[in-house]
Amino acid sequence: MKNIYNTPVFLRKLVVLPSIFVAVLVMNSCSDDFLDQPAYNSLDTESVFKNIDTAEMFVLGCYRGIVPTEMYYQLGAGDTVTHSSEDGSTNNSKYNIANYQYDAYTPNTVTGIYSAMYAVIERTNIAVSGLSKMEASSKRDALLAEVKAIRAFCYYNLIRVYGDVPSVFKPLDEMDPNDPNTLYPKRTSRDEIYDRIIADLQESAGNIPNFAQSGYTTTERLTKQGVNALLARIALYAAGYSLRWDLNTGSGAMMSRRSDNNRIQQLYQIADNACAAIINGGTNSLVQAQGGKSGFEYLWYNFCQRKFSATNSEILWQIAEYGANTNSAFGVYAHPGSRAGTYGSRKALQFILPSYYLSFNTGDTRRDVSCTSYSIYFLNNGNASDKWVDVGTTYSCIMPGKFRIGWCVEPQAADGRNLNIPLLRYSDVLLMYAETQNYLNGGPTAAGTAALMQVRNRAGIGNVPVPSGQQAFETAIVQERKWEFAGEFNLRTDLIRMNRLASEIEATRQAMKNLSNRTGQFVNTPVYRLYKYHQNAQVYGDPFLAVTYVELTAPTEIAVATNVPVNGTATALQAYQTALANIVTAHGQTVAPDDKWYPANMFQAYTSTFNGNARKAVGFTGGFNVLQIGNIIYTKPTGFAENGGTYPNWIEGGGDGLFYGFVPNKTELLPFAAASAGHPLVDNPNLSQLPGY
Repeated sequence: MKNIYNTPVFLRKLVVLPSIFVAVLVMNSCSDDFLDQPAYNSLDTESVFKNIDTAEMFVLGCYRGIVPTEMYYQLGAGDTVTHSSEDGSTNNSKYNIANYQYDAYTPNTVTGIYSAMYAVIERTNIAVSGLSKMEASSKRDALLAEVKAIRAFCYYNLIRVYGDVPSVFKPLDEMDPNDPNTLYPKRTSRDEIYDRIIADLQESAGNIPNFAQSGYTTTERLTKQGVNALLARIALYAAGYSLRWDLNTGSGAMMSRRSDNNRIQQLYQIADNACAAIINGGTNSLVQAQGGKSGFEYLWYNFCQRKFSATNSEILWQIAEYGANTNSAFGVYAHPGSRAGTYGSRKALQFILPSYYLSFNTGDTRRDVSCTSYSIYFLNNGNASDKWVDVGTTYSCIMPGKFRIGWCVEPQAADGRNLNIPLLRYSDVLLMYAETQNYLNGGPTAAGTAALMQVRNRAGIGNVPVPSGQQAFETAIVQERKWEFAGEFNLRTDLIRMNRLASEIEATRQAMKNLSNRTGQFVNTPVYRLYKYHQNAQVYGDPFLAVTYVELTAPTEIAVATNVPVNGTATALQAYQTALANIVTAHGQTVAPDDKWYPANMFQAYTSTFNGNARKAVGFTGGFNVLQIGNIIYTKPTGFAENGGTYPNWIEGGGDGLFYGFVPNKTELLPFAAASAGHPLVDNPNLSQLPGY
């Protein structure tokens, strides 16, 4: 930790130089986030905590940097839902991390989370110390509660990535400079840290205002609901499974819970009580269908549009990311992909596994929000006079959809999206409550089932049977979390705390093989689709959701659709469109005179000869065979037969197969980077490495 805890002078500059402060608290305007305000010009923390207003400014500065890019980029993939679409190779650290292939020296591991979290922790420690010396008041107590919750969130992130980590709860300048643990602290038991921050959160929940009482117009700052939701989440992690080993010997790494069963029971009860406090508070609810949009679509469209009044009831905490100084890359990596035009050229670096896309029940409105079977590309050359199309893709390039660029407000920079980062939602509270009720009562209760059903009913699958046994109900919750929270970068560690990661990885590997072979649950999956040609609007705020398609299973229809008139005359192309329109009409869809359709073999590569010719027949020329997506997927087939009788490398084999680095009881956590200065294991000689590295 030397890179953080160097000298008191260095630390004071790190923490309280103007770049860390905010000067103006603007919580009543959505035009600019409070983290992007001009700097407060002070170098003395003692003077800051002589005034409640400047103390509040310091607390607001503690929010900055609490979600490093690595949390939603590298660690946002590999969760059996979202995967890396980087061009895979042993030299691509992002692709290796998504596949659990770690090492400390290349390094194929995260390198910035450790320093980022401890930088925020030091700021929060200074705030806790300074606020504790101020005269007690409801405002002072609320700020103290807020900053302790921020600190708890940072420790939670560190533990779920690294396991046991150094524990520091005092500012550096209040610590003994002669103590070697001041500059070079050792790992501390995660259970000790969890118990400390859970106690802090329990206290904070009593001292921080409800959102309705706060006067805030967004949930960018923590309120009682957010603190209780964070308390529930961390309590479940503290009670759950993780990769543990003997800190004294460095041996015996295995997935297990803490040893005190009574404490585990207490932690589940703490989580249950925290969820119940939010649910029974009566001020939060799931966003419901409005204006022709499903509730889930309405939630995420308005989230991308920054219409906070439409989403505040469900999003309990989000990180402010709007402005020249704070506009993060969140959403830049997870989208359908876009080439030139209004949206610029942005390569999609994550994709959705087709086994997940095909797992949704019929009528589940979440699928086409979380997943897109289209990407944005031009017809010819991308000139100003060209047209852009939402072009239908194949199973090897299903893309993330929650944070699609067309839904966003116009960004201020190409590498930003003006998107806040969602951290806690009411649907998470409902599913955590269903989980705690199931655990504490040895099976599902009426209250827990009702919580689960709220989520399902909003999604349009309230008719799906609810299991009655404890284990089956937990399995249903695991699946529900996958359907609900794709792209929100928590599923990977949720599966770990529920001791489901190894089994889910194996199930996903098998599911992808079954899909490739069209066996098992995918035996009846149609090979061909007819996509409707859809021109992209090329405007920000475009509400477009999904490309219309029909699936073809009848041999006669397939014969017609696959008879593509390659280099056909205008007459031949028109006759082909008429034949396709007849098929679509037979499937119960209305066809307008100007509608055009084109087939896709979903198991072939997007770039296959057949798929390319089909797009040419609908008007593509120069842009007929390219997408702004990593080559690892869109140029590869999904099908075993379509790949010449072997599984495609991105599914199995080679250096690109799914989860090729995963080793149970080893890769559930990440090693500390140790390649150079600035990496934890290099800077701190007292810091031990994760066993096995």
